[in-house]
Amino acid sequence: MLPHNALVVVADGHSARLFRNTAKHGLELTETEQLTLASLNRPKAGDAIPDVVPGDDPDLFAAQLADHLNAMVLKHKVDDIAVIADPSTLGVLRKRYHKELQFRLRKEVTKNLSNSDLRAIEDALA
Repeated sequence: MLPHNALVVVADGHSARLFRNTAKHGLELTETEQLTLASLNRPKAGDAIPDVVPGDDPDLFAAQLADHLNAMVLKHKVDDIAVIADPSTLGVLRKRYHKELQFRLRKEVTKNLSNSDLRAIEDALA
C-alpha cells in the first residue's frame, strides 16, 4: 500500500495526471495537477519566451515529465512516488529517473490509464 501523501503519476505520451494519496491508511487519491507538453514548457518568470513551440512528441513529453518529477523529488516535494504509464512512456521515464527518484519509487504499473476513472487507477495500485 502507498504511504500517506505519496505522489501518483498517471501518464501517456501526451499528458499526465498527478494525484496524492490523502488516506492515512489505505488508498484515496486526490488529483492535484494535470500536465501537458505545453504546461511543462511554459516559461517561468524571468525566462525568455521560447522561439519554437514543441509539437506533439510523446518521447519529448515523457522526457520532460521525467525531468519535472526528478525536480520535485530533488526539491523534497515528494517522499514516495508511484508511476502508471503505457509501455513506451514508462520506458522513456525509466531511462531518465534520477537515483533519488528511483530510491523513492514505490510502484510502477505498465498500463495506459490516462483516460480512466479514479476507481480504475486505485484498483491498479492495490
